[in-house]
Amino acid sequence: MTYAQWNSVWKMKGSYYHNKRKIINDPVYGFISIPDELVFDIIEHPYFQRLRRVRQLGLTNYVYPGAVHSRFQHALGAVYLMNSALEVIQQKGCELSHDDWLGALLAILLHDVGHAPFSHTLEHVFISDMSHEKLSLLYMEELNNQFGGQLDTALAIFKGEHPKKFLRQLVSSQLDMDRLDYLRRDSYFTGVTEGVIGSERIIKMLRVVDDQLVVDRKGIYSIEKFLISRRLMYWQGYLHKTVIAAEQMLVKTLDRAREMADLGMDVSSSPALARFLFSNRANSGFSTTKELLDAFARLDDTDIVSSLKEWSCCNDLILSRLADGLLNRKLPAILIQDTPFSSDRIDFIRNIVMRDEKLDQSLVGYLVFSDNISNSAYNEESDQVMLYENTGNLTELSEASNIINPSLLSKADNKYFLCFPKEYTGKF
Repeated sequence: MTYAQWNSVWKMKGSYYHNKRKIINDPVYGFISIPDELVFDIIEHPYFQRLRRVRQLGLTNYVYPGAVHSRFQHALGAVYLMNSALEVIQQKGCELSHDDWLGALLAILLHDVGHAPFSHTLEHVFISDMSHEKLSLLYMEELNNQFGGQLDTALAIFKGEHPKKFLRQLVSSQLDMDRLDYLRRDSYFTGVTEGVIGSERIIKMLRVVDDQLVVDRKGIYSIEKFLISRRLMYWQGYLHKTVIAAEQMLVKTLDRAREMADLGMDVSSSPALARFLFSNRANSGFSTTKELLDAFARLDDTDIVSSLKEWSCCNDLILSRLADGLLNRKLPAILIQDTPFSSDRIDFIRNIVMRDEKLDQSLVGYLVFSDNISNSAYNEESDQVMLYENTGNLTELSEASNIINPSLLSKADNKYFLCFPKEYTGKF
């Protein structure tokens, strides 16, 4: 549906849509309200409604069954926190115009609108040369065109071009509303209590000094817990070994489907998925940006799941095995260690699997594969957390904290994994 068609339908709905001050019952924050009519209109747009059909945590529900919440929920939660943060910093003497306020709300609302199906799992699978942040920016620009330039301020904030730099920090920084929401929300739905943070406390401690977002000194303990919780949440939730195995298996499944299509083999899928999976993966494959955005807006988790159902019954042994494994949680075994796996060990395992499964060398990589994962909780160089002292001076977190060493938290924590069919567990 084009925007013109959507707008026509919107008008035909009548008085129902005139009530734009909606109240939403959020499981994390309770009752939250839509603070502006334009925010409501953007939420109602098909580009944003798509986020209802994109899971926030990919395949994390294979480990934590409750983790089936959507990007839609996360975006609304981030808007709620943004509104709270703006109220706090304004109460502490920071002048904000209505334009500033609305721009920040829209920027955080749309910060994830460009996510692929299953979120980070398939980040570069469909469009190899474009991150979800870049796609989100393109969606914002297109929406700005459709809404007559009403997103100009939001775009300036999102791109870091707004004169009030702290507004960009509220959208993307060490203490942005994105992180404050997803840690608390993901912890709630996964049940991983190590990720629980005091988002309200942190927001109450925010203020603006010299156009910089800082934290009141008395909020240091909440910040310390936030950084530790973020690190623990990554290793126990987002980067849980079983989650890694499932997500890598999904990527391998799509790789096999694309390879079969390149070889001229029949691979059925939804038109939305075929448009990206079986054609040029680069942005150059689209004649216009509008065509790209409209096509991508029709692609969501349901396209992947429906295709897996089809592929699980296909004649290709590799594709059917992978698809069936994902549908029925028959996941590969995974080993994780702090150092890279030796090529000799990987080759040894591949040779055994090739022999037992009677596979060509070109196919064994779909069943036996190795890579690395990385996590850092704090970026000390690019965006330091500054504490506001009672004297009016600013102190960097590392100088004030007795238990947090940002230099260690900012160091990338690398781990290496090796996946292979589970039936070979204990044979190597």
